[in-house]
Amino acid sequence: MEKTVPQHLQNHRGFARTFQPGKLTLGLIAPFMGYADSPFPDMTDFTALVKQADGSGLGALWVRDVPFYDPNFGDVGQIHDITATLGYLSAITEHITLGSAGYVSPLREPILTAKEAASIDHLSGGRFVLGLAGGDRPSEYPAFGKEFDNRAERFQENWQVIRRLTEQSFPRFGTEHGGSFFGNLDLVPKPVQGRLPMMTVGRARQDLRWIANESDGWLWYSADLPHLRSLMAELERLNESGIWRPFGSCNFVELLEDASAPLQVFNSIYLRGGSRALSDFYAQQAEAGVAHVIANLKPTRRPPLETMQDFLENIVPQFRASA
Repeated sequence: MEKTVPQHLQNHRGFARTFQPGKLTLGLIAPFMGYADSPFPDMTDFTALVKQADGSGLGALWVRDVPFYDPNFGDVGQIHDITATLGYLSAITEHITLGSAGYVSPLREPILTAKEAASIDHLSGGRFVLGLAGGDRPSEYPAFGKEFDNRAERFQENWQVIRRLTEQSFPRFGTEHGGSFFGNLDLVPKPVQGRLPMMTVGRARQDLRWIANESDGWLWYSADLPHLRSLMAELERLNESGIWRPFGSCNFVELLEDASAPLQVFNSIYLRGGSRALSDFYAQQAEAGVAHVIANLKPTRRPPLETMQDFLENIVPQFRASA
């Protein structure tokens, strides 16, 4: 049965640019550059990289939520706070989709996440896609005074809190892990289209049936095509709503200077090769039904502006996002 795209998602600038049935688009995750030998990227070229991307056919720029430097993980993303960064990106871009990949929901107050997300949606002119994650760094939970073992339950509860606060006026409901709402308070602003596009990032310890019917889409970490095909088939089987819910994959990319360098895949998530081999690989993902691929350029050792130019000129045009 052919799935439909809800009207509010068809009309949402960010979602419609990045997610279309039968089409693959590409995205980059912050800081949009290589920093292979350090957990801390040099942010000098950050603004220039963003403006390069905004004028291209790239589908989306995604920002990560990494509150602390944990040496056991060795990566701090874009260094700056996720919401502050998204606000900055809203101000210096005009076209490209902005997404969170993702807010670590169990660590965050859902009321403030809802307020931040709706605000970014307005400041960007309706280009924001809210991705929520469950968090994979146990060391952060004691610092926030949060339980690690019940993060799956709090992820679902926070999801519903965000939905209700951004879609209902003066809502009345209670929560198990948070507060209660008595119909005397209303969260403003509401999303541009009345409903935020919300994606699950990673598994977040959720049942696939929940993801297939509650989330507007799913972003998963893998470059293994047989595995991706299996996941998409299972999501299709479990989808009872008749709504198309796009599937996207995320992987690390070492983009080599030699355009003809063959593709190498490590640990089902790390890609190394030239622009031609990467383009061919993304074409295979498109054929398999993947809607969006997010590249993390961290392993790339080339200068940032050169790498971005290569990616935008020699890979993106084949998967150009709609205006």
